[in-house]
Amino acid sequence: MTVSGLRELKKERTRQTLSDTAVELFLERGFDAVSVAEIAAAAEVSKPTLFRYFPAKEDLALYRFADHEDEPARVVAAARAAGAEPLAALRDHVLAGLERRDPVTGLNDDPRVLAFLRLLYGTPALVARMSAYQGRSEELLAAALGGEGGEDQDPLAARLAAAQIVAVLRVLAQENVRRVEAGERVEELLPAAEAATREAFRRLAEGLPY
Repeated sequence: MTVSGLRELKKERTRQTLSDTAVELFLERGFDAVSVAEIAAAAEVSKPTLFRYFPAKEDLALYRFADHEDEPARVVAAARAAGAEPLAALRDHVLAGLERRDPVTGLNDDPRVLAFLRLLYGTPALVARMSAYQGRSEELLAAALGGEGGEDQDPLAARLAAAQIVAVLRVLAQENVRRVEAGERVEELLPAAEAATREAFRRLAEGLPY
């Protein structure tokens, strides 16, 4: 591995440590009750160092979903490269996530995962930050669908489609979280979650040119 590669690996490990430390404190005491100074002290770094990695306290929590921000766009880009239909590829990607109990789908009853999702959806500051996160996800997805320089699609159509797709993914995940929180067992809920995913993407396919 090159020196630059080792440097990036070290940075990634630092980000992960900072995020994990912050989330532990958030789960223990609540997001609003924990200060950035306390997180920095617990992680044994200075506040300026912490802010070099995370511009806002909310980003420390959302880092757990950082690699999912461009996930829909990556799925669509791969589908297009393979000559497959983007919506079908996204649907199959979500179904695979449900099968492996990916926390981003909401279909996971691990107590730690549930506690984190409860924190995420129950904290106004994190909900607001998640909205910005989803906005960036929409932009990336619109570009993958053809919204930026694509020759086969109208940019506005791609942006509208991306907004609908991201909204559907959010609603599906939130419904799964709601049902798990209500006491439904993940194994019993899986067929319903899969059916809801197929139905949601069927409706999307009826109205979107992808």
